Amino acid sequence: MTEPTESPALDAAQLHCRSLERALVRLRRDGLHRIADWGARLAAVLPAGGRLLAAGNGGSAAQAQHLTAELVGRYRRERPAFSAISLHAETSSVTAIGNDYGFDHVYARQVTAHGRPGDVLVLLSTSGRSTNLITAAMAGRAGGLRVWALTGPGPNPLAEAADDALCIDADSTATVQEAHLVAVHLLCEGFDAALAGPAGGAGHQAAHRTVGAHRRAS
Repeated sequence: MTEPTESPALDAAQLHCRSLERALVRLRRDGLHRIADWGARLAAVLPAGGRLLAAGNGGSAAQAQHLTAELVGRYRRERPAFSAISLHAETSSVTAIGNDYGFDHVYARQVTAHGRPGDVLVLLSTSGRSTNLITAAMAGRAGGLRVWALTGPGPNPLAEAADDALCIDADSTATVQEAHLVAVHLLCEGFDAALAGPAGGAGHQAAHRTVGAHRRAS
């Protein structure tokens, strides 16, 4: 263990880093299989014409937008652009819906508008208790979307409302957000790896038939 110093700022930094190290150890131990599975599923949905929708509040909104930027742009290697939308970035829609229907519905109404069966909805919350995200999860599942949640410690209401959840076991909001950024990058890395993998083609074709049938029917 690092010995205390005479600098409160340095002591705080040491504590912060140790907290993050512990969270990442737990993420590596308990979360990598889930993230890899999400990446593989996403690699079957997006090339087939599906879409990823993402949302969060505050710092989690920035994390959601980071994810969509990596998919529309690129993560590491060159590849096609894929459809990914950060719902909180739709400022006119957010403010209009919030004004007319209340803040609890700013994401759910957009999910209903933009989401189609087979699409993926990613919701990020350090607490897992944000009502507007829980409402969005319920709207997504009702609309046939696959709903994934990135949250803080579980159990929590958002994790329970989603189809699947990655809950970061950490004491502070900052540590949860930092671990979420790692998870976002791992999801992008898993997506790219699955996209390039030998099994990708069959998965893409199956998802194309499923997503295409849903879109023709909608």
